[in-house]
Amino acid sequence: MMAQLQDEETLWQAVMARDAAWDGKFVFAVRSTGVYCRPSCPARRPRREQVRFFAAPAKARAAGFRPCKRCAPDEPILPTQAWVLEVCRLLEEAGRPLPLNELSRAVGISPHHLTREFKAVLGVTPRQYGEALRRQALRQELRAGESVTAAVYAAGYNSAARMYASGAATLGTTPNHYRMGGMGMDIAYTLVDSPLGRLLVAGTRRGICFLSMGDEDDPLLEALRREYPQAQIRPAGEDMRAWVSEVLAYLRGELPDVSHLPLDVRATAFQLRVWEELRRIPPGETRTYAQVAEALGNPKAVRAVARACATNPVSLVTPCHRVVRTDGSLAGYRWGVGRKRRLLEQEKQSLR
Repeated sequence: MMAQLQDEETLWQAVMARDAAWDGKFVFAVRSTGVYCRPSCPARRPRREQVRFFAAPAKARAAGFRPCKRCAPDEPILPTQAWVLEVCRLLEEAGRPLPLNELSRAVGISPHHLTREFKAVLGVTPRQYGEALRRQALRQELRAGESVTAAVYAAGYNSAARMYASGAATLGTTPNHYRMGGMGMDIAYTLVDSPLGRLLVAGTRRGICFLSMGDEDDPLLEALRREYPQAQIRPAGEDMRAWVSEVLAYLRGELPDVSHLPLDVRATAFQLRVWEELRRIPPGETRTYAQVAEALGNPKAVRAVARACATNPVSLVTPCHRVVRTDGSLAGYRWGVGRKRRLLEQEKQSLR
């Protein structure tokens, strides 16, 4: 009797945890409702004294119980890959994150198990997958020439503030041809006047790959060619219009941030981590190099963080100007301390 009690206690804990790993190994039946369920059933948990355990659905039916309509315990158990694909389909149809409980009910998997297994298969959580879909929609709207406001709502965000808070920005990954100095890349660039001098914005069809400021065009173009010596570099037609428009609006103080713009950059894994952390700094705020290093879980990497900031090829979009020295001084800035000071001041003003 003691061994049986211990076994049932284990089964009860599996039911309370909605542990899908136990699906197919037993079902539990509830006397008060006359229904039997899978351990992962998303329905509300009954009281322990109302529960009976059966090794198979057939035994529960023989005892007079009927199958639950929510978790369908008589149906074959979906392999992990199958229900993960179903969750992906639901998120893709929605084009945005969906509540975890809603996804859980749809596939009959407990929220905890769903999150754990989904991440094990795809490397991201369901929410992160949904956010990526929403960011993709945002990029498409911006590339089509929509204003930020129109793109934000079209992509399913309730407001621009909500978009910025969600970290709606993605860094491009490094294709193999980047290792050859950009060989095979088609880069279009635009040079325009801006409130901070001449502005060069360059990009591929995937996103912005280079953004710099200066006083004359030739040094800006030379820097672009040094960054991508093997790429095909040409003046842009309409390719860059939407992105340049957003950057100029930011430099005029009409936008608090441009970290929503898509990027196509080459970088080491550490550089990407640093740049992603920079994009999490809210507009108008600053962090020290030490604070960024601590946020990365490596407090000793202060110098490496400083180097990653100094080699950032997409200033403004990846806001390295929001990083300061420990004493609060602005330190060096690739495009001049004066520009750095003005960027920080205008960000604060745009948020008022």
